[in-house]
Amino acid sequence: MAVPASLATAPLCVDLDGTLIRSDVLLESLLLLLKKNPFYLLVLPLWLLRGKAALKAQIAARVTLDPAALPYNREFVEWLRAEHAAGRSLWLCTATNEKLAAAIAAHVGLFDGVMASDAATNLAGTAKAEQLVRRFGASGFDYCGNERRDLEVWRHARGAIVVQGGRGLEQLAGAQTRVLHSFPARKSAWRAAIKALRPHQWAKNVLILVPLLAAHAQDGTRLVNTLLAMVAFCLCASSVYVLNDLLDLPADRVHARKSRRPFAAGDLSITAGLVMAPTLLGVAVLLTAFLPVKFQLVFATYYLVTVSYSFALKGVVIVDALLLAGLYTLRIIAGAAAAEVPLSFWLLLFAVFLFLSLAFVKRFAELDSLRRQDRLRAAGRGYHVEDLPLLQSLGTASGYMSVLVLALYINSPEIQALYQRPKFIWMLCVLMLYWISRVWMKAQRGNMHDDPVVFALKDRISLAIGLLAAATVVIAV
Repeated sequence: MAVPASLATAPLCVDLDGTLIRSDVLLESLLLLLKKNPFYLLVLPLWLLRGKAALKAQIAARVTLDPAALPYNREFVEWLRAEHAAGRSLWLCTATNEKLAAAIAAHVGLFDGVMASDAATNLAGTAKAEQLVRRFGASGFDYCGNERRDLEVWRHARGAIVVQGGRGLEQLAGAQTRVLHSFPARKSAWRAAIKALRPHQWAKNVLILVPLLAAHAQDGTRLVNTLLAMVAFCLCASSVYVLNDLLDLPADRVHARKSRRPFAAGDLSITAGLVMAPTLLGVAVLLTAFLPVKFQLVFATYYLVTVSYSFALKGVVIVDALLLAGLYTLRIIAGAAAAEVPLSFWLLLFAVFLFLSLAFVKRFAELDSLRRQDRLRAAGRGYHVEDLPLLQSLGTASGYMSVLVLALYINSPEIQALYQRPKFIWMLCVLMLYWISRVWMKAQRGNMHDDPVVFALKDRISLAIGLLAAATVVIAV
């Protein structure tokens, strides 16, 4: 519904969080601060004791927010451009700290002025309504908002523009003033939450079953413990994925594919992520209470390493790939601990080399994608496009080393005790050589997903090779 001509001359005052952008600037800047130094978490309560306005000022003074990377509500921004082009006066009115609000307003380039929080006043709710009335008079402005807290402002406004608030908020706003325009709510939060969990990545936790299968153990209790361990790892991994997405917002938003992730795109609120991450981890920890102590120690190690990776180590060249390979290998160690079966030295060595190769594939694919976009460096990473040949050499060498370890294992005395037809196992070497070579050829041609596990799950030839490998083992047994 268009704004009536009689109202077109009224100043249009625009909220920021959830209205102009599909995110919350305070939480965005807080995550930047904690990623810069997690120990700031200890001083946040002290800042908050001085008031929310003081907290925002302290955070804003220590972070640099890129306005261009924020998830703007595009349909709403286009509408604002049309209003601005028609000669209407636009004002950004937000509870965000004035430093960050001014930077965002300058980037958008539509606003005649900015009203924002300073170190003493948190410009939200009643405080915002009072300041707007002082500047424009009662019923002298139209206001764009998105939440119930804006009802106090709408009570003093001439008209309301409801952005992503839904029918319920429209009705409440209509009880305060006339609703002039509305914009639809964001996508289903439940669907976005499920996407944020990355359930397709749970396939990696099948590795927890490997030690049980390799030991040819038939015990029902061991199987139940292993399956319980898989569930705990799935929940823990999803918790870390959510945390990683929250910490990686600026880098994800400049990535062609990752920019569509729920938090980066604004389809899921940062608040939801801050609830999901500890809840998922808490349930996972409860499940580990039913498993052996050794598994609990491996589980704790896995979580600490993944958190360290998310906060800092993913930006350290080579170390990040070694850690990714180590995290895959830790799943195998966890499986052995949960099932309480011996852990094969050959299996561990094979896993380290294979997963190191896949980690290098992941980095190679990301860099190759940047090269094709004429960009020289990966955001949030330490790699440069000129590192591509080296990554390819390291990755292919690691992959072929894993096949060599597999061949040495097949030729060892252990194989004779576990398999009735051990010669059939040699077929695994052929299958692995073909698959690793094909993966790297796909990467070289720019046809590799930047997560090789996702590629393997969607690639029909990879799935066929997996079935052939399973059949080979069954025949050998």
